[in-house]
Amino acid sequence: MRPAVAVVDDASLIRDSIGLLMPGLDVVFAAATVEEAVRARPRADLVVLDLHLTNVDQPPGVRQGIAAIRALTACGYRVCVYTQEERRFVLAACIAAGAAGVAAKALPTARAEQLFLEVAGGGTVVPQPVVGILEVLVRRDCITLLSERQRQLLHGRARGLSYAQLAKRLYVSESTLRGYWLDLTRSLSESLRNLTPGEIEHTLGLAPGDLLEFWSSETTDTAHWWRTGAGTQHPL
Repeated sequence: MRPAVAVVDDASLIRDSIGLLMPGLDVVFAAATVEEAVRARPRADLVVLDLHLTNVDQPPGVRQGIAAIRALTACGYRVCVYTQEERRFVLAACIAAGAAGVAAKALPTARAEQLFLEVAGGGTVVPQPVVGILEVLVRRDCITLLSERQRQLLHGRARGLSYAQLAKRLYVSESTLRGYWLDLTRSLSESLRNLTPGEIEHTLGLAPGDLLEFWSSETTDTAHWWRTGAGTQHPL
C-alpha cells in the first residue's frame, strides 16, 4: 500500500510533479506554506517539506526552516526535508529539530522517492554531511551510547564506504549492516535532539553562538534563521 504524503513547497512545479514522478507515493495534500498544512491537518504518513518557503508571492511571516519542522512534528507528522541546502550544520539542525530525514533536491527522482518511502515507513535518513558531524560527536564522547560495532559502522559510513566494502572489513553480511545502520541512525538522531547547541559547539570546536541562530526553538525570522556566524572558521 502506498504511503499517504503531504507536500509543503512554495514551488508549484514541485507540488504538482511529485505525485506524477514518484508513483510509489500517494500525494493526498499539497500546500505552499506550513500554515496551510497545519490548518488542514491532512491524514498523511509523511510530510515532504521544503526548507526555504519564502518568495515574493508568499505572505509575510510564514514559518520555514526549524520553525516549520517543529510546527509539523508537533502535529504528529513524520517530516522529510527536501532541500537544495548543502551546509551541514543547517542539515544537522533539521535532524535536531525533529525531522526524520533529509533528502537533496539534486538527487535522481528514483533515489529521492526511495528515501521518502524509507522515512514514511519509520526509517531515518541522515545525509552524508551530517553523518560526518555525528561521527565527530561520537569520537569525542559527546554521544556515548554506542557499541564498538556501531562505532565501526559509523566510522566507515562517515568516510563514504559502501555496505559491500564494510561487510568485507567487518565480516558480516550487507543485509546485517543495513539493519545495524537503521538502528544506528535512529539512535543518533534521538541523541542529537537531546544535545544543546552549547554542547555541540564545544565538542566541535565552534565559537559560542555559532549554532543558536538556526537551532533555537524560538527561531522564526525568515530572513536569518539559517545563518551560522559570518566569518567564523569551522574546523570541520
